[in-house]
Amino acid sequence: MSDEDNGDNASQADVDNMFGPEGGSDLNLDEIEEPAELQGRDEREFEIGEAMAGDVTAIYDIPVNVSAVLGRSTMQVSQLLKLGRGAVVELDRKVGEAIDIYVNNRLVARGEVVVVEDKLGITMTEIVKSERSS
Repeated sequence: MSDEDNGDNASQADVDNMFGPEGGSDLNLDEIEEPAELQGRDEREFEIGEAMAGDVTAIYDIPVNVSAVLGRSTMQVSQLLKLGRGAVVELDRKVGEAIDIYVNNRLVARGEVVVVEDKLGITMTEIVKSERSS
């Protein structure tokens, strides 16, 4: 697609008119007035892992995907196609062994299956440390 097809037809003269021929070099950031709600705010930097209580509330409504994995199994497609109603797939976990709890496909904890009224739930028994380097 060419520039003409998508409406990006600005000439160098148009750019110079918008930003000045020097690329906006006459802009002085010290002259820009800070919004009133930001004036006088604490400008300290936070340490890695330190809570930013006032700022963290902005992310509370972001949805995340939580998965509890009872176990895994590997099989050939031919075996998969033979499975029918009542078939049992053997998993790699033993009865009573902790299950893995993932948040957005990242292992964050291990836990146990519990029954909550008429639904299954999980109880976290161990928090898994992040493998991210600090």
